[in-house]
Amino acid sequence: MKKFQLITLLLSVFLTSQSQDFSLYERQLFIQGTDTLPCRILTPVNYNPAKKYPVVIFLHGSGERGSDNELQLKWGGSLFLDSANRARFPAIVIFPQLGANSYWARMKNFRNPNDTSGQAELITKPPTVFMGLLLNFIDTLVKNGTIDKERIYLGGLSLGGFGTFDALQLRPDLFAAAFPICGGGEPIFAKSYNKKLSSWVFHGDADQSVNVGYSRNMVEAMKNAKLDVKYTEYPGVGHDSWNNAFAEPELLPWLFSKDMTNGKHGKNSKNGKSKKHKS
Repeated sequence: MKKFQLITLLLSVFLTSQSQDFSLYERQLFIQGTDTLPCRILTPVNYNPAKKYPVVIFLHGSGERGSDNELQLKWGGSLFLDSANRARFPAIVIFPQLGANSYWARMKNFRNPNDTSGQAELITKPPTVFMGLLLNFIDTLVKNGTIDKERIYLGGLSLGGFGTFDALQLRPDLFAAAFPICGGGEPIFAKSYNKKLSSWVFHGDADQSVNVGYSRNMVEAMKNAKLDVKYTEYPGVGHDSWNNAFAEPELLPWLFSKDMTNGKHGKNSKNGKSKKHKS
């Protein structure tokens, strides 16, 4: 009986230590005309409104779409809420949410596990409604002097990974660094990315939802465009490669070392380096 109680107590402590208070992410709505972009926003500890902070925008996947302004925190929310990370990397962190059946990227074709072409076939037309709202929201923050415009970072997983690549082409002037996970894009667009952009791309080679060829081809195109890009491919890992990416000890140090003034010459940057990890 005592042994059972001890195990129960240890399990309770473990679960408590793993839980996160997502209420620290403030609920916000960016409204433009008849369209609304739900967001959850985390501000630094001891936030000083007179100071400009770097901003991280993270785009969720298809399973987190909706209107509850909560599901988008499921993956990645804990990473930026970690007390050690908040102390070391004070930043404004934004998790926007897509509406049901909506998309970040202008996609015609994606998530075909049998397609090794790596061609997402992005349609050349204006941004999707939600991507347009997001870009306008970022512009508003820059205009209001709320954020450090030289340190705007963008990441996303799956559907959000495609959205990340698309945003880099739509607004190459905005982003200092990007970290797309298990996504893809149109390789031909890589040549229009900002030359100061630094990227770290992640994918699992056993992904059955988004073929790893999408990331491989984007990385190759970015290298050919002489961009600063790192690539980490996880052997034997499926679609949930974001768990591996979030566990990378150098992800946040790498990300927060980037800005639009140093670009690919920033510290911790290794131009064109590609590596593969075991899961």
